Amino acid sequence: MRYMVFVKMAPDVGEAPPALFEAMDAEMGRAFADGSIITGGGLGGGEQIVELRLAAGAITTTDGPYAEAKEIVGGFSIVEARSQYEAVEGARRVLELHQQFWPGWDGAVEIRPIWGGPPETPAG
Repeated sequence: MRYMVFVKMAPDVGEAPPALFEAMDAEMGRAFADGSIITGGGLGGGEQIVELRLAAGAITTTDGPYAEAKEIVGGFSIVEARSQYEAVEGARRVLELHQQFWPGWDGAVEIRPIWGGPPETPAG
């Protein structure tokens, strides 16, 4: 089953330490190699965010940054896992790396199953 995984954090969190980049590169490399991650990466924020919204029959466009934002999605991955438990444990590893290499960082990882789309291919 495929899952979409989001890493969420405060919009003003700053730049990640180089040691976290190195640890995440190693973790992502391993996950790409074994087929448990299909794709993933960091996401732009601030002025690079554009939101389209349909409300009351009208489409509006809002450009970032959003002063009122409490969290932004800073990264994503699409993972292949045999179970939700396995997807959650992979996400836990991402948080453990942040905990180890970016002391004081606060954030969340959200895991959602992906329904439909192209036929799934087996991991590995």
